[in-house]
Amino acid sequence: MAKMASGTIYPLSALRAMVLDIQRLTVPNLASPTPTPDTIVDLVKALGYVQIDTLHVVNRAHYVTLWARFGAYNIDDFHKLIYTAGQRQLYEGWGHAASIIPLEHYRYHRWRISSDFHEWLNKDGNRDLVNHTLERIRSEGGLRVGDFEYKGPQRGTWYDWKPPKMALEALFAYGDLMVADRVTFQRVYDVRERVLPEWVDVTPVAPDEARRFCLEQAAKALGVFEPRHLTWYAHMFATPARSILRALIEDGTLLEIQGESMHGVRTWMVHRDNLTLLERAADGAIKTERTTFLAPFDSLFWAWERDQRLWGFRQVLECYKRAPDRVYGYFCFPILHKDRLVGRFDPKLDRKSGVLHLNALYLEPGIEPDDELILSVAATMRDFLSWHGAKSLTIGMSEPGAFGDKLKSAL
Repeated sequence: MAKMASGTIYPLSALRAMVLDIQRLTVPNLASPTPTPDTIVDLVKALGYVQIDTLHVVNRAHYVTLWARFGAYNIDDFHKLIYTAGQRQLYEGWGHAASIIPLEHYRYHRWRISSDFHEWLNKDGNRDLVNHTLERIRSEGGLRVGDFEYKGPQRGTWYDWKPPKMALEALFAYGDLMVADRVTFQRVYDVRERVLPEWVDVTPVAPDEARRFCLEQAAKALGVFEPRHLTWYAHMFATPARSILRALIEDGTLLEIQGESMHGVRTWMVHRDNLTLLERAADGAIKTERTTFLAPFDSLFWAWERDQRLWGFRQVLECYKRAPDRVYGYFCFPILHKDRLVGRFDPKLDRKSGVLHLNALYLEPGIEPDDELILSVAATMRDFLSWHGAKSLTIGMSEPGAFGDKLKSAL
């Protein structure tokens, strides 16, 4: 039986403010924290993970996750914390999909070792290939998949990997290899003992204890949620999580509250450590003053359907759809203004000419392109352009048309 935190019905404004504050999305743009090694690592700890993405119509989504919270920053400063020996405090691993994760949490993610490779490993010659791959890297140092010769048939779809790639991914999944670097965004794999700093705690953790850590981390990072959201955020199957969630509810770690939504009052849950923050939000002590753009894979959207219940906004990822089936565009970025998700745009950076093209620009129904909104979005867009090294902006389709016209004028 879940424990009820109080009889209070929390207003929608408080729930939004709490969620955005936990996700580091409330600070006024001009008061953004300085992106130092400490503040970058602190952000990744607060979010739990930063999801890696390969698409680069603009700067890759994991870089945009930081930009949304810091404003313009040097991506090399982020890279050093992931890939530079002596400065490494983050690593690439499996968290919420492929992610950047704090090394401080390394041991809590060892349960994620994949069983996907068992069948492949048991096929003729594949274990020998894996052993040869590991010994070669141990002997030669970090290598990319392109360093391994393959003369077999041309492969098919995205994940129909060549055998050398399968061997590298199996060794990565089992933890024998780590990502030591990225060269033109290609992974450089090296043995764990040359990548993992000595200070990292590798004390074994029982799988259920590690899962509990990940579920609690998800609860803290989400702010308000439904139980099913925790497995989405922590990226784990529901069945092994079920008994752990039940224990978290029964021991009072997760508490029920009553709060508003876009569709009336409903039951939400919070982590008990966040109750004080929720009360502050209800008292109006948390000001939502940021205007920013969010990558499609931003952690704000890792709770299925919560965006619709808290904001009346449906985040959709359409890059995997056929062009005729897309509603908004290929890779749309939601626009956050204060405590509302007010619109979205579909960007494409022409790196050669330095032009950022907005193929489509939208405001949500009921949002008016008033002067305050336009000036805030324009200021954020100038920072977005500068961070990308873009010199100018074009806007294709705008809905409503006045939004695009006013934004261009303000820029």
